[in-house]
Amino acid sequence: MIFLSQKHIPRRTFLRGMGATVALPFLDAMVPSRRLWARVKADVDRTRLVCIEMVHGAAGSNELGASKNLWAPSAVGRDFDLSSSSLSPLEPFRDYLTIISNTDVENAEAKTAREIGGDHFRSSAVFLTQMHPHQTEGSDVKVGTSFDQIYARRYGQDTPIPSMQLCIENVDQAGGCAYGYACVYTDTISWASPTEPLPMIRDPRVVFDQLFGAGGTPEERAQRRRTDRSLLDWISSEVASLKRELGPSDRERMDKYLDNIREIERRIQLIEAHNTSGELRELPGAPAGVPDDFEEHVKLMFDLQALAFASDMTRVFSFKLGRDGSGRVYPGSGVNAAFHPASHHGGQESRVLDFAKINQYHVSMIPYFMEKLKDTMEGDTHLLDKTMIVYGSPMGDSNLHNHKRCPLFIAGGANGQLKGGAHIKAPDGTPMANVFVSAMHKLGLDDIAEFGDSTGALGF
Repeated sequence: MIFLSQKHIPRRTFLRGMGATVALPFLDAMVPSRRLWARVKADVDRTRLVCIEMVHGAAGSNELGASKNLWAPSAVGRDFDLSSSSLSPLEPFRDYLTIISNTDVENAEAKTAREIGGDHFRSSAVFLTQMHPHQTEGSDVKVGTSFDQIYARRYGQDTPIPSMQLCIENVDQAGGCAYGYACVYTDTISWASPTEPLPMIRDPRVVFDQLFGAGGTPEERAQRRRTDRSLLDWISSEVASLKRELGPSDRERMDKYLDNIREIERRIQLIEAHNTSGELRELPGAPAGVPDDFEEHVKLMFDLQALAFASDMTRVFSFKLGRDGSGRVYPGSGVNAAFHPASHHGGQESRVLDFAKINQYHVSMIPYFMEKLKDTMEGDTHLLDKTMIVYGSPMGDSNLHNHKRCPLFIAGGANGQLKGGAHIKAPDGTPMANVFVSAMHKLGLDDIAEFGDSTGALGF
């Protein structure tokens, strides 16, 4: 790395044009003198956090699935075998993988007779809060501050966007859903406070505009899109001017970063053009920027997250992959049954195995994201080394709607805090909240000793 003695580009540098504001990735030219480097390095090395909810449990959480190791491998420690597990797509990244099995989410269980049957409409709110929601169909919702928001409150306030909340399926319902629960409990996994649910963004266009169009008004952004020009066209002179001041490696890094922005923009434009062409859509009520194809949608959202991390626009994402009661079919899984019916497998072996294939398909989206992060350099290492990915579900056996043996893994390097390559089986009855306490410590929140119904920290 090159250290400049007198002059450097500020880390928070933006290139601006009509309706476009593009933050730069970290460049060698942003490294100040050694005297000031410690202050900059703290921001550069701040861990990124992504929390992903896989709804409605896993096939490996029921008795048959656990005996066949359909989620957690049989061996604990480092010599685990993923070949029979829904986690097998993560094998290329096993050194970045920490599987934590056999934890329970007790606060997602019904506490009163009136709450029985409401697991679908309660569970998502519990995943990142590990608190029991107040049953209401009104505005007096209450659960807890979520894990992602605790981190964002501490380490996300110096980024342009403290955190972002994304989803794949429709989550814009209002009022009451069922079993006496407000829809917001199942519509979001992020809570800024016990009474402040955060809305989730489904449309990649909205995410793109928030990341790269914040400097203009909605009218300016709409006008820019009508010209069929890339937002990069509006900042081309600033790009050219800046590149004249950069060294060869920084110019290469800039070109790659801007190419990625343009490619994502182009993909969104193609999706919007197709979805407004009058052709019959698989998702007729979805915004124009939402792809009908699940995999295309998920990967586009992951691409946007990787760009946001590279530009340090935000360091915190929550990502909800589905809805418990979804009737969506995932052809890429090799299973023709809709998600919710498949999850109610009745304990029949063939149907349990089919649900495991759907779980595996969902997990198979994660290596794409991890590869993107690994391919993005920042300073002396890549973003996968600087990221913590939490992936799991607040439900265990979807057929029984219980919250035992809930699926969970943590991936990434978290700036050296995650050793990876390990399967940890928690003692029976261990709250999943214990995992979040340890995760907070690895994120620098050492002063937090309790979270949800935790009974301590689960070391990993």
